[in-house]
Amino acid sequence: MTLIDEAKRVADEFEFTPDNARKAVKQFLKEMDEGLDADGTSLSQIPTFVTAVPNGNEKGLFLAVDLGGTNFRVCSINLLGDTTFTLQQSKVAIPRELMVAKTSEELFGFMAKQIETFLKTHHADHFEAYVRRRSTLSREEGYTDELIFQLGFTFSFPVHQISINKGNLIRWTKGFDIKDTIGKDVCGLLQHEINKRRLPVRVAALVNDTVGTLMARSYTSPGKTGTLLGAIFGTGTNGAYVEKLDRVKKMTGNPHVGDYDKTTGEMIINTEWGSFDPSLAVLPTTQYDLELDKESNNPGIQLFEKRISGMFLGEVLRRAILALVNTPHIQLFKDENSSSNELHSTTTISESSPIYKQWGIDTSFLSIVHADTGKGLHATRQVLERELGVDAASEEDARAVKIIVEAVGKRSARLSAIAIGAVIIASGRLGQPLKTDASGQVVKPASAILNHAKNLEVGAAAQAAAQKLQSAAGSLINDIPLETATSILEDNVDIGVDGSLVEFYPGFEDYMREVLREIPEIGSAGERRVTIGIAKDGSGVGAALIALVAATQAPPPAEEGYLPSGGNTPLTNLSRTHSPNRAAIAADRPI
Repeated sequence: MTLIDEAKRVADEFEFTPDNARKAVKQFLKEMDEGLDADGTSLSQIPTFVTAVPNGNEKGLFLAVDLGGTNFRVCSINLLGDTTFTLQQSKVAIPRELMVAKTSEELFGFMAKQIETFLKTHHADHFEAYVRRRSTLSREEGYTDELIFQLGFTFSFPVHQISINKGNLIRWTKGFDIKDTIGKDVCGLLQHEINKRRLPVRVAALVNDTVGTLMARSYTSPGKTGTLLGAIFGTGTNGAYVEKLDRVKKMTGNPHVGDYDKTTGEMIINTEWGSFDPSLAVLPTTQYDLELDKESNNPGIQLFEKRISGMFLGEVLRRAILALVNTPHIQLFKDENSSSNELHSTTTISESSPIYKQWGIDTSFLSIVHADTGKGLHATRQVLERELGVDAASEEDARAVKIIVEAVGKRSARLSAIAIGAVIIASGRLGQPLKTDASGQVVKPASAILNHAKNLEVGAAAQAAAQKLQSAAGSLINDIPLETATSILEDNVDIGVDGSLVEFYPGFEDYMREVLREIPEIGSAGERRVTIGIAKDGSGVGAALIALVAATQAPPPAEEGYLPSGGNTPLTNLSRTHSPNRAAIAADRPI
């Protein structure tokens, strides 16, 4: 076999066929239902206690922090009430030693220190006013909500959420491993460290980054039905979607469930879909996947995520390339002499090449190679030399690497579509009634008119007339852009996404849509009704939106000198028009 043939053989191992996709969707739907019925299932299906999505009218100034990967971010978000917002932020890398610290205090203390630095830098006047007001503790009124920032805590790890601002960590992912934190309330841990520093901040809401993505998308791009799903395809992967409340059976009669608004009939569910199919019943599996999992810090866990997310794709590729390099008869990066290389130089691999080191290849390498369509694949050969220490790679070497890269990236995107497709099917939104015209009559596609005639059994003559009507209507629809026709006839299903893969990886959305068309319950017509849009800064503005609601729902922590105000009335229906809470009103003043 030639080198290219060997590369194609490896690429074939990553194939995920339409039949595989259909079986995976059925399994995903099954695991979704199991997670709604009980705890301890493969898909956690965690209720978030947020019961509606925004409509773009919300206002106020809030803090948000984001612990979702290798960076920690602090930001202040001013919601302007017209689907727009302004933002100030700071971001710091999390030291590796804190990701595997012995105690929770080390990590959460670091986070509280970053919040303090941010407030002193960006909201110094507000911070100093708070410090001055602490001198009034001896007075009857104490100090009140006016100077307290409401904070949304985006925490992108599996938690057992008990209320909108309380959740116990189930397990760490993404390279974190602090055993002391397991089973503890992460909001309480952060609030404790904030209180130790006497900061004017209340941890008002616990937010998964996917929930934030869903909220941000719905705020900035409000539609008639609201956004259905927020999904992350980046360092990790996960999704949160709007579920019918009566389907969340594990909340019924559960004495540990906190208050929430039941009037909307909906609940946003955090799926934690990275753990889908732990038994590998339907997930495609190669020797490279098995090796990666075995040598990871959480073997047997998050197997779906390990085939999709940016944290793992580079390592999957590295193992596939290394297997070829280590096979003597396969000529990857090997020249018998310089004359066999069009560069007239012998290909060599540096002894310190990242090819030989676990986690040595970053997913950005895949993006560069996948996007390279130039003659001679010069961009691929340059990045092989620059990042992998492969000197004088031949065009055949580059082509072989590109074949495997494309297979790994395409499988990631196609698997990602399984989760999206299953949520769309479960929601039933593709089967919702069509829009009405100005007179209140339902606007139906021409094919629906034909089916209506057939169902009434009005005879061949009427059916023939309907056939003509269908043809005429179809011609009219074909004369206008597809997007316009779809909007006229049917409500779209809106999906908000974020993450480096879906935003920057070449062809990622196209590969996902390919799978949606292959799913019978969606098909080509349904796929055209699916809108996939980037939700910018979901972990910031989304967390702010939930903090807005939480500020009116839960009482503040009963710290010394703090006089709780307000009630415990759940107001989680964001689709209603809200007046800003007192913290937001205070923040709207010049500070």
